[in-house]
Amino acid sequence: MFKKKYPLIPLRDTVLFPYQVVSLNVGRAMSLKALEQALAENRKVVFVAQKNKAKENPKTTDLYQMGCLAEIQQVNKRPDGSVQLLVEGLKRAKILEYHRQEPWFEVFIEEIEEKVVSDPETEGLAKNVIAQFRQYLETNKITLPLEILMNLFNVRDPNRLADLCASHLDLDTKDRQAILEAVETKERLIKISSILTREIKILQLGKRIQSRAEQELGKMQKEIILREQLKAIQKELGIDEEGEYGEISKKIQRAGMPPEIKAKALKELDRLKKMPPYSPEIPYIRTYLDWLVELPWSKKSKNNVDLKEAEKVLEKDHYGLKKVKERIIEYLAVNKLAGKIKGPILCFVGPPGTGKTSIGKSIAKALGRKFVRVSLGGIRDEAEIRGHRRTYVGALPGRIIFGIKSAGTKNPVFMLDEIDKIGVDFRGDPSAALLEALDPEQNHAFSDHYLEVPFDLSEVLFITTANITDTIPPALLDRMEIIPFPGYTEEEKFQIAKKYLLPKQIEAHGLTKSQLTIEDSALHDIIRGYTKEAGVRELERQIAAICRKIAKQIAEGNKKMFHIRSSDLAKFLGPRKYQLTMAEKKDEIGLATGLAVTEAGGEVLFIEAALMPGKGKMILTGYLGEVMKESAQAAVSYARSISQSLGINNNFYYKHDIHIHVPAGAIPKDGPSAGIAMATAVVSAITKIPVRKDVGMTGEITLRGRVLEIGGVKEKVLAAHRAGLKEIILPKENKKDLEEIPPNITKELKFHFVEHMNEVLGLALKLSKKEKPLFENKTSPSFSKPLVT
Repeated sequence: MFKKKYPLIPLRDTVLFPYQVVSLNVGRAMSLKALEQALAENRKVVFVAQKNKAKENPKTTDLYQMGCLAEIQQVNKRPDGSVQLLVEGLKRAKILEYHRQEPWFEVFIEEIEEKVVSDPETEGLAKNVIAQFRQYLETNKITLPLEILMNLFNVRDPNRLADLCASHLDLDTKDRQAILEAVETKERLIKISSILTREIKILQLGKRIQSRAEQELGKMQKEIILREQLKAIQKELGIDEEGEYGEISKKIQRAGMPPEIKAKALKELDRLKKMPPYSPEIPYIRTYLDWLVELPWSKKSKNNVDLKEAEKVLEKDHYGLKKVKERIIEYLAVNKLAGKIKGPILCFVGPPGTGKTSIGKSIAKALGRKFVRVSLGGIRDEAEIRGHRRTYVGALPGRIIFGIKSAGTKNPVFMLDEIDKIGVDFRGDPSAALLEALDPEQNHAFSDHYLEVPFDLSEVLFITTANITDTIPPALLDRMEIIPFPGYTEEEKFQIAKKYLLPKQIEAHGLTKSQLTIEDSALHDIIRGYTKEAGVRELERQIAAICRKIAKQIAEGNKKMFHIRSSDLAKFLGPRKYQLTMAEKKDEIGLATGLAVTEAGGEVLFIEAALMPGKGKMILTGYLGEVMKESAQAAVSYARSISQSLGINNNFYYKHDIHIHVPAGAIPKDGPSAGIAMATAVVSAITKIPVRKDVGMTGEITLRGRVLEIGGVKEKVLAAHRAGLKEIILPKENKKDLEEIPPNITKELKFHFVEHMNEVLGLALKLSKKEKPLFENKTSPSFSKPLVT
C-alpha cells in the first residue's frame, strides 16, 4: 500500500462524491491555509465531512475516516475574505494518519481504486436503482437538467451510477457518508436502493395522508394536516413522537413539585400536545411550563447558622449599630434552634445611607443563603407583586416569584426595599398584595395570579426597609417588627470613613494606601463642612471625589504620593458647603432654641416670637406644616391662659399681634416637638425676659401646660452638642432614651426632665438678680410687676 500526503479541508453538512462537480465556499482560517497549500502544490485536496456541523474548529475525532480526493478547478475570492471553489471529486480517500493538525490538517491517505464489476447480479441491481431513481423523481416532482438525466441513465459503470444518484438525493450527512464508505460495488448499490425505497415510501405515505386528511378536514384545517404528516413520518422513521414534549415531561418529573402542582403541569403539557403546531396559545403555555419547572420547589440552602461567625461578619461589614446587631443575632439564634421563624418580619427603618440594605446582604452572608433585593419604590400596580392573569398578553409572575426564581432556592434572604414608597392608584393597592406574602400564618401557600398554584414562602427570610413608617399601611406595619436605624454620630461617621469608606474608594480608583493618606482632622472637616446627612453616602462621594483627583494627577505623572490635610480640602472639594448651626452668642428676648429631627439627622431650630401693636392676630411663617401650626396655636393659647399669673392684663391680646417665625423659611418643617420652645419664645416676647442662649429644648405642649413625650431624642441631643449648647430640657418620659446616647456626649451636657411648662419657663428664662423667682410653684407663676398693659 502506497501512502500519499495531501492537505485536508473539513466539510459541514455535505459529502463530496467521486465524479461530482460542485461549488463550495471556504471561509475558516484552517481551511484557507489548507487551500493555499493545495494550490501551491498540485491543486489536489482531501474533503472530509464533519460529524457535527456546529463545530467551528473540529479535531481529528470530529471527522469521518473516509473522504474524497478532489481537484480544484476554479478559485474565486470574495470581498468578505472567503473563497468560492469549483471542485471535481476524483477518488475515495481513506485517512491512514494525520501528518499535521495545526495550523491546518495534512493527512496520509489510501486512494481507493474502484473495480468495474459486470456480473448479472450487479447489472440487475444497477437497473433497479435507475428505475427507483426515476420513480423518486416522479413522486417528488423534481425536474433535473437534461444533461444530468442523460448522463445518469446512460452510465455503464455501476460504481459511478450509485455515486451520481446519491449526489442528487436530498439526504442527511449520515446517509451520504454511509454510501461513500461502501467500497464494494454491490454493497453500494444495495445501500442506495434501500435508501431510495425508504424515500419513495415516505413520499407516497405523505401523499396518502394529505389526500385522506383533505377529504376529512377540508381546506380550512391545513395545520392539522401538516401535524398528521409529521406524526406519520416520525412513526415510519421510528423517531420518538414525544420529541421536545418528552423533554418537558422529564423536567416536570425532576422539578420536585408537590403532587397537585405536578398534576396541573402534566395536564397543561397534555393540552399543549393536542394543539395545532401554529396555534397562538402554544408560546404562552410553553412559557408557563418553563416557569413551573424552573422554580425551586424543593431546592434550598442548608440552614447552617454559626452565631459567632455571624457576629464577626456583622462587625466586619458595619461599624456601630449595636442594638441593631444584637437584635439580628437574637433573630438568627431563634432561627438556628427552631429551624425556621414564624415571627414578625423585620423592618429596618432609618434615614438614607445608614446601612439598611447592606446589613441585609451581611445577614445572607452569615446564613450562607442567597440574597435577593427587590425595590418597591414607586410601584402602583398590584400585579407587580402578584403577577398578571394568564389571560393577558405578555403576562408574567410578580416580583416575589421572579426573585425566588432568580435566587434558585426556596429559602433566600429576600429584601423588600423602600416599602414606605409604595403608591396606590386605580390598578390596585400593592401593599395589600404584600399582606399574604409577609404573614407567617399565610405565606406557606402564596398564590401568584400567573402561576395559579400555591408556592411555599414560609422558609424565605423576608426583610423590609423604609425611611419612615408613617406611609406604611397599618395592616402591613402590624406584620413587621420595626428595628430603628438611627443616624450616625460624628465619631461613628469618622470611624466608618477611616475603616471602610476610604480603603474601599482607594481600591476602587486603582490607588494604594501608600499613595493616598488623609489625616484624621481632615476627615472630621469633611464630615462637618462638606456633608449634612444622617448616613454616610455623601461622605463616601466626597472621599471618592478626592480619590478621582489624586488618580488623575498620578496618571499624568505629576506626583506619586499624597497626604491630605485640612488645609488641602478646599483645593480638592471646593469651598466649605455647610456651616455648623451654633448657639446664639447672647441671651435674646423672644428667641428660643428648639431641637428637631430631619432626614439628615438632628438640627438646632431657632424659634422667634415678636409682639407688636395690632388687633390680636397670630402670624405664623417659616414654611410650617399643619401639625407645627397647631402646636404654635397651643403655645399661644397656653401663654394667654396664664396671662394673669404672669402679671399681664387679660385683654393684652386685643391690642397686640403675635408673630412666630422659624428661620430657614425655604425648608418645610412639621411636628409637635417644638411646642415648649414656641411657648417659651412667646412668653419671653410678652414678658420682655430674655431666653438663655445655652439651653435647648424639645417637647410637645398641651393647653394645660403639660409637656408630652417626643421622638428622636438621640439625634436632637447630638445636634445640641454640636451646636455648643450646655443644657437640654426634655420631657420626663424621655429620660429612658438617654441610654442610646454615647456616654462621652451625656457627660458634657446637663439634662433637665420636666412635666409642666412652668418648669420649662423657670429653667429657660433668664431673670435679673433684682427680680423675684419666675415661679413660686409649678402652677402659680408670678412676677414683681405687670410687664404688658
